[in-house]
Amino acid sequence: MGFEADAPVLRLRDTDIGQARHLLGLFSLRLVEVADGAPIPGSYWGECEAGLIGSEVFARADTPLHSLLHEACHLIVLPPERRAAVHTDATDSVPEEDATCYLQLRLADYLPGFGFARACADMDAWGYSFRLGSARAWFERDAEDARAFLERAGLLAADGTIPLMAHLPKAAPDPTLER
Repeated sequence: MGFEADAPVLRLRDTDIGQARHLLGLFSLRLVEVADGAPIPGSYWGECEAGLIGSEVFARADTPLHSLLHEACHLIVLPPERRAAVHTDATDSVPEEDATCYLQLRLADYLPGFGFARACADMDAWGYSFRLGSARAWFERDAEDARAFLERAGLLAADGTIPLMAHLPKAAPDPTLER
């Protein structure tokens, strides 16, 4: 993935960090804030990309929201016994990577000002690569395997809902994009 560090994407500073912390906490993850300009521990890509070590997700104010969710979702799709061993690189598994991308798009609706449509647009702007040309096209027409993986893991119900999130309202999405 060739990311664009200056791409016009939403960053952690653009949302309610308490809500981001709460969202990760629902999955037994801890969001660790890193000082502006400091290296991000456990970051695979470096720069402003989120990092992961064990059950902790590291991010700075300039970390893209899609990156925060992506790294968190890497940990969420792993069985808890595998999480403890994770440092920087969560997996080489294509099914786990696909499930991570699918779940990050679904969880985007729970971060204020983000949402599904903006997450798709930000992933495309950042340089994520999908067979059908865009995150949204992949999600809508080519993500059956990812969805099945999440269903088997108990992270997604057959009706497409996220059981752990069923009691929570979705946050208001980015008003400049429609779903």
